[in-house]
Amino acid sequence: MKRILILNGPNLQTLGRREPEIYGTLTLAEIEALVRKTARELKVAVEFRQSNHEGELLDWIGTAPDRFDGIVINPAAYTHTSVALRDALMAAALPAIEVHLSNIHKREEFRQHSLTAGACKGVICGLGGDGYAWALRALVKILPGTAK
Repeated sequence: MKRILILNGPNLQTLGRREPEIYGTLTLAEIEALVRKTARELKVAVEFRQSNHEGELLDWIGTAPDRFDGIVINPAAYTHTSVALRDALMAAALPAIEVHLSNIHKREEFRQHSLTAGACKGVICGLGGDGYAWALRALVKILPGTAK
């Protein structure tokens, strides 16, 4: 069974109460439940993690090639600031999909550029919590040895 690491960056633990007009009303736990349901349908295993600490995200990405076949990542604010996350994704050399709840291209100018997207196979944004399920579906589709 393919294993997918789902990473969530800073402040995503506040989903459901933080700016619901931008990020929606789903909590991170509700998004995780949606992802787990999708994973069962796709017959893949997922591990769901969140951290407010860049170094912890880097450590998880660094060890991912030993345990996982791909990564879905919402780098949150680190999307726009972290060369280190981009470098870690490149070094891990696993297929990755970047996901954002909001459409970053309709947001403030500084949020419209992703430093991490170039290390990913694709980016899904603006679909709220459903974007995670679509990201997982897209990743599974490109993984070698999975049903297309």
